[in-house]
Amino acid sequence: MPDTTPHSDRILREAKTSLAVQRDGGTHRPGKSIGKGSAELKMKSLLKRVRNIAIAIVTIWLGAGIAGAFVNGIGFWGVMAVVVATAVAIAVFSSFPKIKTPKRAELTLGNPQQMVARTELWLEAQRPALPAPAQAIVDQLGVQLDALGLQLRTIDAAHPAMSEVRELVGEYIPETIDNYRKIPAHLRKEEHTGKTADERLTESLSKLSGEVDRVTRRLAEGALDDLAIKSRYLEYRYGGADALEDMRDTGTGVPLPDFSATPAKQER
Repeated sequence: MPDTTPHSDRILREAKTSLAVQRDGGTHRPGKSIGKGSAELKMKSLLKRVRNIAIAIVTIWLGAGIAGAFVNGIGFWGVMAVVVATAVAIAVFSSFPKIKTPKRAELTLGNPQQMVARTELWLEAQRPALPAPAQAIVDQLGVQLDALGLQLRTIDAAHPAMSEVRELVGEYIPETIDNYRKIPAHLRKEEHTGKTADERLTESLSKLSGEVDRVTRRLAEGALDDLAIKSRYLEYRYGGADALEDMRDTGTGVPLPDFSATPAKQER
């Protein structure tokens, strides 16, 4: 009977490794977007590929039909050539155009939506090289950048907050990850001045994540105040008897006229 001990040991090692990975945040499925911005860019690229494939197929078959009309049919080999050309077109246009990872200098270009989408794509490209705890923070940053992008839509490009956001999103976050990636892989887990590179990266990204959340909340304060004021007004305006009673008790609001005291119209 063959010795199965080596196989059992290997299975146990793999199980322990899998458990450790899941405990640290799990693995990231390839192609998964960390935010809506990067997902929209990928969808646009996919739609372009589908469009190009459709145009190529229509062109090939239309050309074959026209050629067949002039030469009284294209025959068996002509049909085979059309099929091969169709397969080649599908193979080529299903891979192109490829969505490119933005460069560092491109992250802060364009409007807020473009800036957020480019940064998310860039973070997705860097994610596999990061330790598991840092990968979890990158996923969190994707959600936070989506929320920040929504706030930036209503802010003028000359607003002081825009320069702060571009500096935070386009410089501090990518610079932190770039500095980490410059360290050789075998040195990242070695302790240096009290902490490893993996630990410092995770701490830095956590602080940056908190700063993105703080900026988003600060930008949303104006909208929250407007909503609270509008809600209070609607409560008084359409709240019914309870709201009117509250107004009388507190002495707030504009008193309504007493229509019962209005003199009757004089007859002409």
